[in-house]
Amino acid sequence: MARTIGSYGPKTMEAIRKAGLRLIFEQGYEAMSLRQLAAEVGIQAGSLYNHISTKQELLFDLIQDHINELLRQLDRALEGKDEPVEKLRAFVTFHVTYHMTRKREVFIANSELRSLEPKNYEAIVALRGAYEQRLAEILTQGAEEGVFEVVDVQVATFGIISLLTGLCTWYRPGGRLTREAIVAAHEKLVLSGVSPLTAPPTARARRRPARSVAAH
Repeated sequence: MARTIGSYGPKTMEAIRKAGLRLIFEQGYEAMSLRQLAAEVGIQAGSLYNHISTKQELLFDLIQDHINELLRQLDRALEGKDEPVEKLRAFVTFHVTYHMTRKREVFIANSELRSLEPKNYEAIVALRGAYEQRLAEILTQGAEEGVFEVVDVQVATFGIISLLTGLCTWYRPGGRLTREAIVAAHEKLVLSGVSPLTAPPTARARRRPARSVAAH
């Protein structure tokens, strides 16, 4: 790779982040070396320390920035939404769309969580909790207003996020379905899962009226 001009500045840092993201995604955090990262960017290995102090710092920054961006964009998607159904639709649309376009970031944030040192791990788990809380609040509001039927908000929150994030394992651009169709399918799955069930008819209502027998 051609040598990057200069070893300082935001341009080089951005190149380091992009290369680190790709190498960790393709090879895994443990397999990637700083020497390999420097060669990918086109700088001397020692020049990396002008930008990052350790490989752990790079991993933490990549995951932290990803979740902070996730939170920022979600809050923007929810702006002006008041009704719980409207909020839930916005959440699903945002989450699915974001995860279709940020596959590397999502994969690393999930698969390399185990590679974080305890302090960094706790910070990321707290950020993930803030994101999950956004959805939990929507479900709680819907349940309180009677438009959602949720047995357990925490279980529903984890279940919905797992469902929506699961598309990262199979989604490929240019496939059979458009992005809009994929979003619509997930939206229907989630909303039908929390919609109140219609009360079953009573046994009396299910039975046909008995015919009256006239006396002869």
